[in-house]
Amino acid sequence: MPQRTEKTKAVTMAENQGVSAFPLPPSKYVNMYTDENVKRGRAPLPPPPIQDTYTMFGAQFNADDAIIRPLESQGFRRLHPQNYDHKRELKKLNHSILVNFLDLIDILIKAPDSTKRTEKLEDLNLLFIHMHHLINEFRPHQARETLRVMMERQKKERAQISKNFETHLNKVKELIQTSLQSLPEDFSFDSKSLVKTELLQASQHHNGYDMETEPCDQLDRMMCDIVDGMG
Repeated sequence: MPQRTEKTKAVTMAENQGVSAFPLPPSKYVNMYTDENVKRGRAPLPPPPIQDTYTMFGAQFNADDAIIRPLESQGFRRLHPQNYDHKRELKKLNHSILVNFLDLIDILIKAPDSTKRTEKLEDLNLLFIHMHHLINEFRPHQARETLRVMMERQKKERAQISKNFETHLNKVKELIQTSLQSLPEDFSFDSKSLVKTELLQASQHHNGYDMETEPCDQLDRMMCDIVDGMG
């Protein structure tokens, strides 16, 4: 009930100041980036990149910090050496967490108010932090493996597309070859039936007739010359 009252007070204060206590629904942001708003330049600009420091989950970070920071820089005591096998250390941490958890149960049964309970909780917290840190150190390897698998999948897809294209190309070639073979052999003009234009032109110049002045008589003479040439 007190949490609900504090939440109600926060909402009331935000309303009085004219600022929403909660972020807008996703649809509100999407509606700001319509084609019309983008075309007219009215779409909100992306936030500027972080230059110095930023806060995340209540902790302050520097923009230049490494993604995976050493345990010493975070104020934790290192339980494993600098050079180690991740797989072996994770197994050791898993075993230590199990043993310390059993010890904590034994302390809670025999002496729940003992200071050893707090010490054991701190030990468990440190062990979990180390395990989480070692898992995070696997993130670059996980990213590389994910990229490798993705590229191998793309390679297989492109090889399959190329293979399918080659198969269709061969089918088209076979279809064209079959169509050419199915054409009749006598599908050609007889050269004897073609009129030699040289004879026509020579006849016109030799006789000196004009087709425009004597069309009918000239056509008759041309036909005769053609017949004579074929003979």
